[in-house]
This record gives sequence, structure tokens and C-alpha cells, in this order.
Amino acid sequence: MSDEFNNNEETEEIDNIIILNDENGEEVPFEFLDLIELDGEEYVVLLPVEEENEEEAEEVVILKLEDTEDEEQESYVSVDDEEVLNKVFEMFKEKFKDEFNFVD
Repeated sequence: MSDEFNNNEETEEIDNIIILNDENGEEVPFEFLDLIELDGEEYVVLLPVEEENEEEAEEVVILKLEDTEDEEQESYVSVDDEEVLNKVFEMFKEKFKDEFNFVD
């Protein structure tokens, strides 16, 4: 998968499903779970939408929201800093502790 995803205005958004384009231009569906702000930056917590085996443990994807020159387009980039990822994930877990069954 790519380090950068783009969410164009033309992409579908059904309920909380967003379609992002990877570096090959292929559409990848994600369920939008939350927007977390940390140290003045915004991070999205996404769950890949996979129709295969639903019983497998699911992992979320955390991407940083970046501004673009086009106000109608958002850009998401991967986060390489493990400390930031852990902080964002801990904030997400605390916020949704009653809604999800987190496995450590």
C-alpha cells in the first residue's frame, strides 16, 4: 500500500465509507472511524473494508491529514513515528473503549 492517499471530491462516501486511491490509482475502501487531533495535527483512524474472512482480527490504519492546494481535495500520508501512532491509537481506544473489543 502507499504512503499517500488522496480523497477527491468525486470519490464515493457512503455513510462512513470512504474510497481512497493508492499510488497505483486503485480504489481502496475504508470505514472512517474517527478524526483525532494531537499536537496541532489531525489524524484519521480508518478500518480497511475487506469482504474476506470477517473473523480475523482487524487492524486500523492511522493516516495524517495534510493540506493540499486544492481545498476540495484532502491528502492522507502514512505516519512513520511509532510514538505518534501509539498516542493516536491510545486516544482512539480510550474514546471508543465501550464500542470496540480491543485486543492487545
